[in-house]
Amino acid sequence: MNKIKILVCDDHEILRKGIVELLNLQEGMKVIGEAINGLEAVEHTENMEPDVVLMDIQMPECSGLEAVKKIREHNKAVKIIMLTVSDEKKDLYTSIKYGANGYLLKNMNLDELFAHIHGVLKGEASFSPGLANKLLHEFKCMAEQLQSQKGSQYNLSDREMDVLELVVKGHSNEEIGEQLFISQHTVKKHLGNILQKLHVNNRYQAASFAIKEGLIGE
Repeated sequence: MNKIKILVCDDHEILRKGIVELLNLQEGMKVIGEAINGLEAVEHTENMEPDVVLMDIQMPECSGLEAVKKIREHNKAVKIIMLTVSDEKKDLYTSIKYGANGYLLKNMNLDELFAHIHGVLKGEASFSPGLANKLLHEFKCMAEQLQSQKGSQYNLSDREMDVLELVVKGHSNEEIGEQLFISQHTVKKHLGNILQKLHVNNRYQAASFAIKEGLIGE
């Protein structure tokens, strides 16, 4: 049985050596190289062809984030797991954006680390508890921002987008008024503006158009 070839990238020598020793004691795993900065990580990944790269974020000369980006320009197959103390949403999102397969915090136990290494090789995404929720929240915010930007393309106001969303959900003018705390007269006015801006003839066409164009999710 071939052992999993691992590259460990961390500028903290004591921590790096400890991780290397523990991985080499694990049956079925073998550390084939170490890197103390992002540049070495990129070079060693290219030359040593590891199966898995354990990548710290904060490293001199070239950060782990930049290293992931550079590695992915030439290697789509290697599995990269960020192993870091940072639970910042920005670092988490950037890592995934650049192509990392997982994001683990260094306070995890060894059995969890070993399980995540096996997991990414099976195609699973690996995250420390709680971080997956942060990532989902970030993507939700991005989707909402994109939806807002799409609405602005048709010059729809925020209130018109609110009305359109409820139209898509099948609510009547009375129900829309109750939910948005506005009169039915105001709802009709907003709806008229929506029809005009989307160049459609009725609320059903507006709902269909909104879903088709991605203005409102189904």
